[in-house]
Amino acid sequence: MSEKCVFVYSEQFLQYKFHDDHPFNQLRVKMTYDLLCTLGALDDRHVIAPRMATDDELALIHDRSYIEAVKAAGRGELSEAAAHNYGLGTEDTPIFPNMHEASALLVGSTLTAVDAVLSGAAEHALNLGGGLHHGFRGKASGFCVYNDSAVAIQYIREKYGLRVLYVDTDAHHGDGVQWAFYDDPNVCTFSIHETGRYLFPGTGNVNERGLGAGYGYSFNIPVDAFTEDESWIAAYTTALREIADFFRPDVIVTQNGVDAHYYDPLTHLSVTMKTYRAIPKLAHEIAHEYCGGRWIAVGGGYDIWRVVPRAWALLWLEMTGQADVSGPLPDEWRKRWQPLSPVALPLEWDDPDDLYPPIPRKAEISEKNAQTVEKALYFIRSQKSRQP
Repeated sequence: MSEKCVFVYSEQFLQYKFHDDHPFNQLRVKMTYDLLCTLGALDDRHVIAPRMATDDELALIHDRSYIEAVKAAGRGELSEAAAHNYGLGTEDTPIFPNMHEASALLVGSTLTAVDAVLSGAAEHALNLGGGLHHGFRGKASGFCVYNDSAVAIQYIREKYGLRVLYVDTDAHHGDGVQWAFYDDPNVCTFSIHETGRYLFPGTGNVNERGLGAGYGYSFNIPVDAFTEDESWIAAYTTALREIADFFRPDVIVTQNGVDAHYYDPLTHLSVTMKTYRAIPKLAHEIAHEYCGGRWIAVGGGYDIWRVVPRAWALLWLEMTGQADVSGPLPDEWRKRWQPLSPVALPLEWDDPDDLYPPIPRKAEISEKNAQTVEKALYFIRSQKSRQP
């Protein structure tokens, strides 16, 4: 097991809780932590505690008036009308007690991961409590109060002066991060996601390429509904290799939403654990090829029983050089969590080949996705063609 990786963890992550029936459930972090410990793939040498982000750190991205509104909401002191102006108290982002403190901890946990890597204490850091990529400067959105990835990237820019490649493989477009750096040529954002024709937030079109000095540093690949492993992995691999070679980052930050899986309740894609082996494997290679190993990763995903623990565990196992795990999941872990689960927990690390019925439009979907990749990479390829 690699000694150069850190795992940011605290049971306080569970305090970021909207209500019992909300799809965003941080029990997923605890289940993943327990799976890795049961497997013997994680121990106290690798675990570090998070800290809360300060108001000044949050203000690297968020308006101070918004930060104060979040504090007031968590104390029950914000009117309904004012809350709605800030995207709070909605169906997606209900108000809960101590909302600011719980949200600031998730941001601080990603900053803890950043400092561990960029101080030289570790090569790679994983914060599964983070990944709230929909938060905006002055508004909550899509289950996200504060945007930990955006704050972390700006923190990297100001404290360390490094060029950042942000890679978002969540099925939902990484809109909050993209717009935060849309005019910044020192931050390159790449999001591969389900097309916004069918899914929140409805953005992430291939022609969203950046603005002003940042033009050409925003990349989006909106794949078609029902995309399967082969097409997803091909699009991701082709795009990330060319984008990394074009941008040549100093550090890579990856948002590892695992909601493109067939089981996910909120999306319409059809990938399996094959994709969640491929995603961190390539990110790991890119980190070492361009960034001296510097890699910070955060989470995302909603089927907390059948998908998230396995996929996130595979991310840590890739980071630490233990990715060859296969076969049955630890029986002890399954027995511990099955009584709480409304569905049967998976028996093995990998999904069966017959997980779902054949997709009738597979060839058409794959061809359409390949064409989208061509469009997304047109800027890079046209630049190369002009070089002597």
